[in-house]
Amino acid sequence: MIPGNPPQSRPEQGVPPTDKGKMVLAGVLLAIPIVVLLWVPHYAKVEPELLGFPFFFWYQFLWVFLCSGLTYAAYRLTLSARGMSTHKVGEDR
Repeated sequence: MIPGNPPQSRPEQGVPPTDKGKMVLAGVLLAIPIVVLLWVPHYAKVEPELLGFPFFFWYQFLWVFLCSGLTYAAYRLTLSARGMSTHKVGEDR
């Protein structure tokens, strides 16, 4: 090291590069339910009813399942972006 010069930063060994595009897509997938469910005037209505339930209730309940699917997709994208998998060492793929 030369006096007066800061040490050169080296990337940590073992840390794979991250695909920024996939990480952005994962963030968008996580933001979709937040934006949609905060936009209350879009779904604050009674019609159409489904099995006697007003639109307001069944629409929000539908988003429980949609949100879990989007969260899982974002999780898989994040693993893919970091070059990781959920398989353990020695496990067949």
